[in-house]
Amino acid sequence: MHATTIFAVLNEGKGAMAGDGQVTLGNSMIMKQGARKVRRLYHGKVVAGFAGSVADAFTLFEMFEKRLEEYQGNLQRAAVELAKEWRSDKVLHKLEAMLIVMNEDDLFIVSGGGEVIQPDDGICAIGSGGAFALSAGRALARNTELPAAEIAQKALQIASEICVFTNDHIIVETVG
Repeated sequence: MHATTIFAVLNEGKGAMAGDGQVTLGNSMIMKQGARKVRRLYHGKVVAGFAGSVADAFTLFEMFEKRLEEYQGNLQRAAVELAKEWRSDKVLHKLEAMLIVMNEDDLFIVSGGGEVIQPDDGICAIGSGGAFALSAGRALARNTELPAAEIAQKALQIASEICVFTNDHIIVETVG
């Protein structure tokens, strides 16, 4: 997925998710610099971020929020049920987006291929600058005592210096 970067870190009940604000049309034009791709859901207890098509991501946010309500905030169950529906539905299967979802207990990447991935180290990233942010975030988490919010902010800042589809208009949301 192009044109964004979402990064999340979760450690011992404290976590943060960061996303940049760039919306790119094709590969050549920046349409917006201050989009909000990280949002709070389920009474502010869950944070979700998206990479990919904005319209598709809003559809997924709505579907995921319905699943959270249906399963009383059970993040894992909501993520699995969303992934199952996303993968099996002929229309939804064509959506071009990915999600990272987290609360103070769990962190998952959810994709349209039916994947619900929980990272081993509590650190993950998606989007065109995801690999850059992931590398920076892992280095910061392993070699500093920075809190989750600062790790997320700095990981995105570093990614924005490398990835042309990531800017430094960064939104950070925390849990725990």
